[in-house]
Amino acid sequence: MVLYMDLGETSSERKRKVWQLVREGEITLGGNKKLKIYGTLNCASGQRMNLENRVLFSSEKEAIQKGYRPCGNCMKQPYQHWKDGSI
Repeated sequence: MVLYMDLGETSSERKRKVWQLVREGEITLGGNKKLKIYGTLNCASGQRMNLENRVLFSSEKEAIQKGYRPCGNCMKQPYQHWKDGSI
């Protein structure tokens, strides 16, 4: 798990590092550390969250292992499985 704020001191350093990690496939999902929800990087709900709450994941498995649940907005099927108790 990567905390967004740990990627650099300035906003431009963080953005540059995040996009590098996305291009390299190291980051595939984003999450909200207060709400313990993860979703896709282009989710409208995720884009509205405060930066200090943002965490980044390399996989769904990692997010689930850290105790996060799928976003009901951008990950409808995994969310339904989570809601049904099958993940």
